[in-house]
Amino acid sequence: MPIATLSALQASFALANSGGMVRSRHLPNRIATRLRALLGGEAAAGVLLILVAAAAIWIANSPLSHGYHDLFHDTLAWTPVAKLNTLHLWINDALMAIFFFVVGLEIKREVLSGELSSPEKRRLPVVAAMAGMIAPALVYFAVTGTGYPLQRGWAIPAATDIAFAMGVIGLLGRRVPPSLRLFLLTIAIVDDLGAVAIIALFYTASIKIGWLVAALVVLALMVGIGRRHTKSYALTIGLAVVLWYCVLHSGVHATVAGVAAALTVPIRLGKRGDSMLLRMEHALVPWNEYVIVPLFGFANAGVALAGIGMSGLVDPLPLAIGAGLFFGKQTGIFVSVWVAEKLGFAPRPDGATWTHVWGVSVLCGIGFTMSLFIGALAFPGYPHLVEEAKLGVLTGSLCSALFGFAILRFLTHRPQAA
Repeated sequence: MPIATLSALQASFALANSGGMVRSRHLPNRIATRLRALLGGEAAAGVLLILVAAAAIWIANSPLSHGYHDLFHDTLAWTPVAKLNTLHLWINDALMAIFFFVVGLEIKREVLSGELSSPEKRRLPVVAAMAGMIAPALVYFAVTGTGYPLQRGWAIPAATDIAFAMGVIGLLGRRVPPSLRLFLLTIAIVDDLGAVAIIALFYTASIKIGWLVAALVVLALMVGIGRRHTKSYALTIGLAVVLWYCVLHSGVHATVAGVAAALTVPIRLGKRGDSMLLRMEHALVPWNEYVIVPLFGFANAGVALAGIGMSGLVDPLPLAIGAGLFFGKQTGIFVSVWVAEKLGFAPRPDGATWTHVWGVSVLCGIGFTMSLFIGALAFPGYPHLVEEAKLGVLTGSLCSALFGFAILRFLTHRPQAA
């Protein structure tokens, strides 16, 4: 997810801040600033995810494993939403809806006024992102075949975790040209949009028409209010919660409501150069980076190796996912960029060598957050396959991170200071 654009967003607010639009005492941004300073600036979110994933794996294979499982999967004594009766469901179906809401805000901003706002800007990232989703799926099917239920996991290696990838790039400093960072972010935006579409189209349970109609009515109301450029945050958030509740019960995965609600938020700039969309994105991104995504990672990355073992890496499912992330992602993205330039369709990013493009293509194989999320959706009723999927995601992501870092660190040159 392209949450690493927070710094650019904060910079834009700083320019308009002379009127007191955003205050330094804003709690989530203060927390984010402290953590970035502690964990390494731009790499902070990625470093935090690495630590969280490592902690989850260690706990899941320690004497604390039963407590870890019970914490997230035991039925809650009380819940305000009967359908969400475990902490794990609250994280995956409620908190992740906020994650997708932020994704939707960023998609709308980029499409209307950002790096996807013109055909020239869209060409290369869209082609690269599409190839980066198709190639891993083909690798996956090549390994698993099309038999049920393994065929349901084809989308798991199609996603990129931008926080991890940008974390690795942050550790490389000036070795990565700014144009490549922007290229990676724009790929991630298209990648996220594709993942949302995949979840809505391919991982939807049986539809309950009444709830779906109610959701569409609420969404239509939000669209109408958004076109009037409302300034009522309470009304917008209240309707978004109602929309989420209706979608949760409709059979469509509840996180789709997050993106749908975000697309109705007004983006028109006010007198101070801000908008409801920018304010919401600015306020929510730190919570996504340092609370929601790490909590999701901790709840979902704890693969228990006792029933699988490292020999399980050669089982069809983890092998297909790992190979899809490591080989499929880099092949699809690198080849698409090469073909686009050779055909004159779109040039590669300014100042980037083919080695740079290769390294960033490899880093796109880091599929932590979204891949784990899709893995949980792909195999309902097959807990052993969910655990195997986690193993494949973690292995493929680790290989992509290490190999991509090595390419960009040892096969490229740091640009000379001006």
